[in-house]
Amino acid sequence: MSRLVVVSNRVAVPGENRAGGLAVGLLAALRERGGLWFGWSGKIARNGGTLHEQTDGDIRFVTMDLSRSDHDDYYNGFANRTLWPLLHFRLDLVDYDRGKREGYRRVNALFAEKLAPLLRDSDTVWIHDYHLIPLAAMLRERGIGCRIGFFLHVPMPSADLVVAMPEHARLFSSLYAYDLVGFQTRRDCDRFASYVRLFGGGRIVGDDLLEAPDGHRVRTGAFPISIDTQLIASQAKAATGKAAVRALRKSLEPRQLAIGVDRLDYSKGIPERFLGFERYLQRYPEQKGNLTYLQIAPISRGEVAEYQTLRNQLEQMAGHINGNHAAPDWTPLRYVNRNFAHATLTGFYRMARIGLVTPLRDGMNLVAKEFVAAQDPDDPGVLVLSILAGAADEMKEALIVNPHDLDGVADAIATASTMPRDERMERWRTMMEHLQKNDIGAWRQRYLAALESD
Repeated sequence: MSRLVVVSNRVAVPGENRAGGLAVGLLAALRERGGLWFGWSGKIARNGGTLHEQTDGDIRFVTMDLSRSDHDDYYNGFANRTLWPLLHFRLDLVDYDRGKREGYRRVNALFAEKLAPLLRDSDTVWIHDYHLIPLAAMLRERGIGCRIGFFLHVPMPSADLVVAMPEHARLFSSLYAYDLVGFQTRRDCDRFASYVRLFGGGRIVGDDLLEAPDGHRVRTGAFPISIDTQLIASQAKAATGKAAVRALRKSLEPRQLAIGVDRLDYSKGIPERFLGFERYLQRYPEQKGNLTYLQIAPISRGEVAEYQTLRNQLEQMAGHINGNHAAPDWTPLRYVNRNFAHATLTGFYRMARIGLVTPLRDGMNLVAKEFVAAQDPDDPGVLVLSILAGAADEMKEALIVNPHDLDGVADAIATASTMPRDERMERWRTMMEHLQKNDIGAWRQRYLAALESD
């Protein structure tokens, strides 16, 4: 079995509390076969490019510092102000600054320069996400011939949106340098194939097989990412005794809980969700007072103007909704801008009657899967899920909604609130069986098997 080399913007180095589902899955793969995890250190240094190394058993963790200007152009700039909105179908928010574009290429070239000497011909290299799209092409230029795969965690937009970005071909045609390009859903695969055919100078030569203008062939595939299903289920069960979970339950009694947990980001559809909840309060007066909606939205990228605007907007909306609908003993909407420990969140999920996961666009959305895995099998809650999240392809037993359709969201909340226990159990059981079969381990095994097959 070849050595595995994982490359991502950030690295889950030993001793850091970065135990997200992806980190768990990738560390398991690295432990199985030994390997290297390479990425940015998270540090800003006067001179970028300094390497740091740690080892843990058979795994080497190599991280690289970035200079302030590199970080600003590559990460805060092109990755998060150009690619993130573009890939989430938000052309109105795309930053077209050419300098940021060049900074992104400069940092990817720095990654390639520092990583190439560490690689062997027999390695399997797995590169992650939109921060590092051109990396394989830059490694190939440096003579690296080993197998290299790429996985895009966010959505792939339609071809006519991609071409709105200047020099789109220079960036997206660099994906031809990979042996396998993985996406979250079949829709994402099809959108990339359309781009290749219409604007990328390539052609479709078979199922999940594309040919670049120079004749090189690249395979594609849908590999929906997942969670550590069993861990989430046991964590949620244990969390019911936690002080924060007990305090929330006591504060709600006897009302039901609807919960939303999202990073504060415009792609998550939180303003639309607030409006959908307000519409529910208006359309179903007979249910008024039965349900409290808790929205947890930790602040991310707080220095970016769009995110500051979003935070202010949500605070005003929450105040407006509560001002119009609250009773002396009931606040309909609780809006919280802070982080909770992951184990505590799973306890919150378990006690919720409704999980509200209604992004305007999402590659997958693991909160949807965690909500289902966290439920009490004897009295499970109901997932309300956006059709525009990748998770909707797999979790058809959820109440699927269009997040822009406020009446539809309101109706789904009302339906979930009053759904009989037998129906809730039947819907939950089907989704849980799928998640047990298709967990984070199955995801990475399926991807690596595809990458390493001839």
